[in-house]
Amino acid sequence: MGMAATHAHDHRLPTGPELIEAARAAVEAAGEQWTAMRAAVFDALAGHGRPVSAYDIAEDVSKREGRRVAANSVYRILDLFVATNVAQRIESANAYVPNAHPGCVHDCIFLVCDACGRIAHVDDDSIAKNVRSVARHSGFTAARPVIEVHGTCANCTQ
Repeated sequence: MGMAATHAHDHRLPTGPELIEAARAAVEAAGEQWTAMRAAVFDALAGHGRPVSAYDIAEDVSKREGRRVAANSVYRILDLFVATNVAQRIESANAYVPNAHPGCVHDCIFLVCDACGRIAHVDDDSIAKNVRSVARHSGFTAARPVIEVHGTCANCTQ
């Protein structure tokens, strides 16, 4: 019996041309187009370095574009990004973070610091397997388990 895969992704600094290229490639691999508006939304999302709401993104893109961009349009793009694993939704905060590893597909386990807002994404296949097993034994089919653990990060504890 092998050990479960466990590793963490830190979402504090998800920026750079490699991240944008990975996002574009993932969206196009799903048969979607990487439009100028999608690129602008992703750029705004990645530029924050913290979980961000659709309204914050709409405001940022509106300023850059010099025209009003509706939050509903941003939500549709974010839904596409979540579906293509380019972004992840922090359910409890109704906020989004770019997925620095869109090719890495795991159920989401987020560690959320209530003091500073830092988010760490941890992949632990054994926890995800147990959650799916509990759901299945309860007669429930888990489509996309998301686990959020709220607390205080090591930096804020010191």
